[in-house]
Amino acid sequence: MAKGLMNVIMWLVGVLVSLAVGFGMISETLTVPYIPSIVMVVAGWIVVIGTIIGVIMAILKAAK
Repeated sequence: MAKGLMNVIMWLVGVLVSLAVGFGMISETLTVPYIPSIVMVVAGWIVVIGTIIGVIMAILKAAK
């Protein structure tokens, strides 16, 4: 039981960090030197969309 709870907590932390990084890139708060800002915005959206798809897939898998 404790291992399962720890896995869920770590998964949630990963989702939150991914969303924070993605939205930071979209708002141009988080940047990478020598990378154009438009590339950062696109990469940020890819991170956010990928995270949302991963969450939906995990929920669907858990529902089976």
